[in-house]
Amino acid sequence: MAKYSRGFDLDAAAAHLAKRDRKFGKWIERIGPITPEGWHKPFETVDSLARSILYQQLSGKAAATIVGRVEVAIAAKKLSHLALARVDDPALRACGVSGNKVLALRDLAGRAERGEIPTSRELLSLHEDEIIKRLVAVRGIGRWTVEMMLMFRLGRPDILPIDDLGVRKGAQVLDKLEIMPTPKELALRGEKWGPYRTLAGLYLWRIADSIAEAKSEAKAKVVVKGKSAAGKTLAAKKVAAKKVAAKKKVKRSQD
Repeated sequence: MAKYSRGFDLDAAAAHLAKRDRKFGKWIERIGPITPEGWHKPFETVDSLARSILYQQLSGKAAATIVGRVEVAIAAKKLSHLALARVDDPALRACGVSGNKVLALRDLAGRAERGEIPTSRELLSLHEDEIIKRLVAVRGIGRWTVEMMLMFRLGRPDILPIDDLGVRKGAQVLDKLEIMPTPKELALRGEKWGPYRTLAGLYLWRIADSIAEAKSEAKAKVVVKGKSAAGKTLAAKKVAAKKVAAKKKVKRSQD
């Protein structure tokens, strides 16, 4: 059975993208190297998926608070199926976990207990298509969630999350399109970037972020300039008012 390493040669991947796509080459030079974190950090599949479930549709701060409460409730830092079994549903709800997420966590724990969830070691022997097939069967786990694990935990080199809005926005900027490409269009466009579509996705996120930051800075400058102009106008009005007042005072003294 094939073994898949965690991570890949980022320099070789960047060189490949720049060679295959000149537009990408310019952005890679502009942004610089990208070094993903997490490829060499240990993780457990159930713990990772459980955290993904808890973080869904919440801000990072709110989700982190709920996760912290769950860790206290189960008296463990890892959200394993055995640890989750130590608390009942009302206790999880008291932590701020929604009803749907409680059901998802129970489904995940049950599948893990039955041996249906591959361990992090077992994932190294599975092709990404097989990993996606097995894990999306869990309630509350979609393809995007598994793709994030493949990219940021397992470091698989050829994953392009075509449904991700940030990636699609980056592709729109890259190709200077009027509207964002559809997932299907992005999939076709991404064929040119294989077998390093993971790094392509990472750069597309950065491209989208850089444009958003540039717009934010430009907006801030307009606001500052507007305030400055308003300040000058107000100052001019005060000076004019003082002059008028001075003239009236002189006129009254003459009368």
